[in-house]
Amino acid sequence: MTARAAAEPSAADRRRWARYLVEERAEGTVYQKLAGRKSGEEREILQSLADAERRHEQHWLDLLGGEPNKLPKAGIRSRLLAWMAGRFGSIFVLVLAQSAEARSPYDTEQYATPAMRADEKIHHEVVRGLAARGRRRLSGSFRAAVFGANDGLVSNLALVLGIGATGVASSFVLFSGIAGLLAGALSMGAGEFVSVRSQRELLASTEANDDAAHSAGDLDIDVNELALVYRARGMDESEALERSRRIITAAQEGVRRAATAPVRTHAAGSDHDIVGSDWTAAISSFLLFASGAVIPVLPWIFGLQGITAIITALVLVGISLLATGAMVGILSGGPPLRRALRQLAIGLGAAAITYLLGLIFGVGAV
Repeated sequence: MTARAAAEPSAADRRRWARYLVEERAEGTVYQKLAGRKSGEEREILQSLADAERRHEQHWLDLLGGEPNKLPKAGIRSRLLAWMAGRFGSIFVLVLAQSAEARSPYDTEQYATPAMRADEKIHHEVVRGLAARGRRRLSGSFRAAVFGANDGLVSNLALVLGIGATGVASSFVLFSGIAGLLAGALSMGAGEFVSVRSQRELLASTEANDDAAHSAGDLDIDVNELALVYRARGMDESEALERSRRIITAAQEGVRRAATAPVRTHAAGSDHDIVGSDWTAAISSFLLFASGAVIPVLPWIFGLQGITAIITALVLVGISLLATGAMVGILSGGPPLRRALRQLAIGLGAAAITYLLGLIFGVGAV
């Protein structure tokens, strides 16, 4: 305890300590729950963060002289994080925790120890590192999800607004919206299937096999080309020669050892795992596009017509664009509001162009 901490605390000091106590307790709960959902190194890191929060919690308990009879509630952010930690993927919780750790109150708190201030700065970097891992794992699938849903939202909104602005019957707008949904979703699904299947076939054609190792027993141990196989796969000359000698010796002795396994520059199957399944990619792209494309059509599906249907479609799509933009902001560590407004401006801007074209080329009510 510092010299200043030894002075008689005021009632305001004690209220502040109690607030710090519940916040540290809530943050420790978040990290404890996240650790329970992980394994290996990430589990150990999160458990260490939870232990550190308990040390901070104990500091405030000591200053308060034990557990107070009445404690304030933790802040909304801390309670939300604790609730999310037990129910959702850790990446969403970590990016929010990163933001929270960046705003430590201990820099100006006279009763916090220097070690606690240093801990909070370290915690921010640790959480940022864990969040970065999650972002890297999520980047491909998240990009595809945002792209697919936004593409459906914007393209079908533009289609139904452009058609609706010409003054045609509502049934024709509905038919056009459904046709646009199916055409776009099928195109996205087919494109993803062909793309992933082609990439998997390309990888398959470059994979190593054990044909050379199977023939090793008939090779001359001093003069042979087996080492060239391993050099072609990325080994240096001396290592390739040593490996080929071991394989030939084992083969000639009739012993199949682990050394006879083909050499790959990556773990077996890792490239295919990264690329993923062609059918999974196709189905997910179809569903993601369709989930976005159905939203602009909902007003016409439920019988709305004319300007009422158009305004309703704009509101629904606007809310969806704001939501996806804000989520991108949260996961990227950027300002959610700015990302949300950017997404909204791009989407509605594209739709406005087609609506104006519809007005220009309007054919009147049918």
